[in-house]
Amino acid sequence: MRVHVLLFDAGTDSEGIHSLEIAGRTVVLLFENPEDAERYAGLLEAQDFPVPTVEGLDREDVELFCRDAGYEARLIEAGFVPGTDEERLFMAPPESNRDVSQWKEDQPAAEETPPNSDASLDAESNPELDALRQRLEGLL
Repeated sequence: MRVHVLLFDAGTDSEGIHSLEIAGRTVVLLFENPEDAERYAGLLEAQDFPVPTVEGLDREDVELFCRDAGYEARLIEAGFVPGTDEERLFMAPPESNRDVSQWKEDQPAAEETPPNSDASLDAESNPELDALRQRLEGLL
């Protein structure tokens, strides 16, 4: 299944993925519907966030990336209706954002691969997955 995520500075060395900090968790939104992702990107732009690009990726690959980075991947299905205050953030972004002008300086801990993670098993890796994993790691 393909999902749609929001990327900042897509295709550059400073590429990053949109995430939310909720109760001490980092949540990455995976939109099933590309129009929902575009709408959310427009809301971010309207609130003076950096302009994101909507990118379609394989859901399993993004979930693996999130799991390896210690993030929570949250699927926003087509027709999603929020039921809690937390879920309302999945439909309308917060009014403020974290200063990301130096975000790579905060990254070293996230680059370390946990010893028991799937990413540490070289025997099971394949070149296409490794290339995607490197690209996703660059999003941090």
